[in-house]
Amino acid sequence: MRPSDLITSLALTEEDGQVLIEAARSAIASRLSRRGGCFPASVTPALMIPGGAFVTLKEDGCLRGCIGRISSPRSLLQTVKEVAVSSAFEDPRFPPVTSAEWPSVRVEVSVLSPLRRVSSPQEVCAGTHGVLIRRGPCSGLLLPQVATEQGWDRETFLCNACRKAGLPPDAWKDPATQIEVFTAAVFHQAE
Repeated sequence: MRPSDLITSLALTEEDGQVLIEAARSAIASRLSRRGGCFPASVTPALMIPGGAFVTLKEDGCLRGCIGRISSPRSLLQTVKEVAVSSAFEDPRFPPVTSAEWPSVRVEVSVLSPLRRVSSPQEVCAGTHGVLIRRGPCSGLLLPQVATEQGWDRETFLCNACRKAGLPPDAWKDPATQIEVFTAAVFHQAE
């Protein structure tokens, strides 16, 4: 069994998710204050297995940053810390998060299952699957919750993944375009 398969076979608990949220918040806060972060006191074996994750930041319900890794040789906990910092300070779509706005930023962590290539776009279930579209050097990924948040059906979801990849919106219909799906365990920061 590959390490990434272990993530899906070991169910992450809500407590694991909150540890990941706190690890992400601590990593960002540490960067803002230029001090070392705290290592979570309660770390389960599932959090020490290598795995892919994305950290999404929102401010007033609007996207403020989102960076992740499809897979990683590092532990899930370490991956979340690293992508949290990248989401806050390195997402090219946004300026770096400031200390003044940090208290109003909410953190969401998505732990990804391994990718699975589909043979037909009909296999994509918007709202359940995340999608990775690839053709040549172009690729675009959308997390599963994006379709739900935007109210998109399968076709709209695939069109937007193609746009994100820099491809024509209907590129998903071309057999040369590779479509991969995944699921995600999504954890939200408590209010």
